Amino acid sequence: MSEYVVIYEQGASGWGAYCPDLPGLGVVADTRAEVEVLIREGVDLHISSLREHGDEVPAPACAAGVVTVAVG
Repeated sequence: MSEYVVIYEQGASGWGAYCPDLPGLGVVADTRAEVEVLIREGVDLHISSLREHGDEVPAPACAAGVVTVAVG
């Protein structure tokens, strides 16, 4: 099992998500719940496609963190 970092971003009209360790993989949807399902499916499909074509599957290399700051 590998764990890949996923970035979720809320835009003006919906949500987007991408995986920095898997270039070219990005999804959009109306809600965060929908985009979470799509990115999970996308990661699986992306990795399957890489394997089918004999390409190397990138090892997870990104890390994520949270910074807390006072606003206002």
